[in-house]
Amino acid sequence: MRYAFPALALILCAMLPLSAGARGYSLPPEVAAALKQAHIPLDGIGVYVRDISQAKPLLDIGGDWPMSPASTMKLLTTYAGLELLGPAYTWKTEVYADGPVSGGVLHGNLIFKGYGDPDLTLERFWLLLRQLRQQGLHRIDGDLVLDKSYFDISIGDPGTFDGEPYKTYNVAPEALLIGFQAIAFRFWTEDGNVRIAADPSPESLHIVNHVQTGGGDCGAWRDTVAERVSSGPQGVTVEFTGLYPAACGEQSRVLSLFRNGDYIHSVFQQLWQELGGEFQGRERSGSVDPGARLLASLPSVPLAEAVRDINKYSNNTMARDLFLTLGADTISPPGTLAKSNNAVHCWLAAKGLDFPELVLENGSGLSRTERISARHLGELLVSAYHSPVMPEYVSSLPISARDGTMKKRLREQWTAGMAHIKTGTLDGVKAIGGYLQDQQGRQMAVVFLINHAYAAGGGKAQDALLDWLYRRP
Repeated sequence: MRYAFPALALILCAMLPLSAGARGYSLPPEVAAALKQAHIPLDGIGVYVRDISQAKPLLDIGGDWPMSPASTMKLLTTYAGLELLGPAYTWKTEVYADGPVSGGVLHGNLIFKGYGDPDLTLERFWLLLRQLRQQGLHRIDGDLVLDKSYFDISIGDPGTFDGEPYKTYNVAPEALLIGFQAIAFRFWTEDGNVRIAADPSPESLHIVNHVQTGGGDCGAWRDTVAERVSSGPQGVTVEFTGLYPAACGEQSRVLSLFRNGDYIHSVFQQLWQELGGEFQGRERSGSVDPGARLLASLPSVPLAEAVRDINKYSNNTMARDLFLTLGADTISPPGTLAKSNNAVHCWLAAKGLDFPELVLENGSGLSRTERISARHLGELLVSAYHSPVMPEYVSSLPISARDGTMKKRLREQWTAGMAHIKTGTLDGVKAIGGYLQDQQGRQMAVVFLINHAYAAGGGKAQDALLDWLYRRP
């Protein structure tokens, strides 16, 4: 089933009056005390709490201030995706041949066309290649052509945001993206030496291991093992140095080291050879020719499954892919940030939700410019709770003390297992938003945004609010 809105409603994008946020509320003493201890003033927070069954909020403190939501912006993107596209929506990845195939040999190029699948893992890409081998395709005489035209977005320096170009959370969305361009490096000790292996392990990746076995516990191994990355004509070289505690056993570090096209080319070569195929061509960007023949197609996991990964593990790249899909699918391809922004604002207007302070950049919250107020994020949560997609939406959020980004929070509190909460963290930002069922069985929509230099210390205040809400008579 596809969840859509009447065309007339979608074009009525706006001009609803902004009502004033409620005033006269005060924070519970334990929350105020935790904020004071963290040196966070009231003008650095936005709090909105509302019983789902009630029209007025229980708390509204700084609720109208436009604030950076960090990854709680994914609450908006995933709700819009579930309603506009439907929980069963799937992306696809197609493979074409632009030349004849005879005797298992493609006399031409192999073309991969992506449509924004946000979760095209290595395992699923292997299944797509296996389809080709099952058809008898053995050797490709041409090149690997990558058609990424379904999205139109500039790909800048991945290190621009925070100076961490090799972190997978900084991988940019593309219409054809495999495995988040990730290389998983596995560390372990053997016969007193530190061993390092990579998966995938393309021929163009070179590992230089200068890591020594160290003592002590394993808590800080990520700080004691450093990497230095260099690129050249022969590929990418990663030099690891430092001490790896023997007590660590086996650990892993995931890095994104390759340009997207280079990564796909390298991974394709490795997997195709493992499947018994032959390929010596190069990689280049292009498009599907009108006369090209479709060889294989692979659907993605349903959107309802993708949304769980986006929210429970705060996957930025998947959220950005979904955001671009909203523009490409509901307006027209290619997907652009401007089209997606329009699609979301029109969808909100069609639902009678007017968020004039809302600023969208990429829909993931990995942004210095995105803004929303605590009250409007809370109203969004109330709307989602009454939506047909509520079960898929709520189940996508991390459960307190159980899984996702909330797995280690509230373990010793009454609220363990009683809240579905999306978290968000940036330098100067600490945010939560989601639902809590209190001891009376009442469902609460909860938003607590902190924008302040000392925001990192605000987690205890947020947890105190959730605990107070659960125990409230």
